[in-house]
Amino acid sequence: MNTTTTENKNSLTNGKTFTAACLGACEKIAKQIGQAKDSLVAEFKGAFQNQELTLQFAIAEADALARQTEYPHLLFPVLATEKLQAAAYRQSRQHYVRQSSPVYAFAA
Repeated sequence: MNTTTTENKNSLTNGKTFTAACLGACEKIAKQIGQAKDSLVAEFKGAFQNQELTLQFAIAEADALARQTEYPHLLFPVLATEKLQAAAYRQSRQHYVRQSSPVYAFAA
């Protein structure tokens, strides 16, 4: 026989409601992702000296991809690092092409 009351079903052992617990978990995940963003921006800022928009775009793309998973706070740092490394490589490659052979830069 089930003797639990409606009040017991809607509350957790420490007295918080389920909704409050969910909001707390979401805030914690958002804080972790924010800290990872700040860390990655600081790490890659030198690679994107004049292209701050490219840096922010790569971070936003990784964030959007990570939030589609069940564990965004775990996957975001890896996805963001990969996106930023790829964008930094593209930046350096474009710079190299423009500097070494201007004719090819106009062809692309």
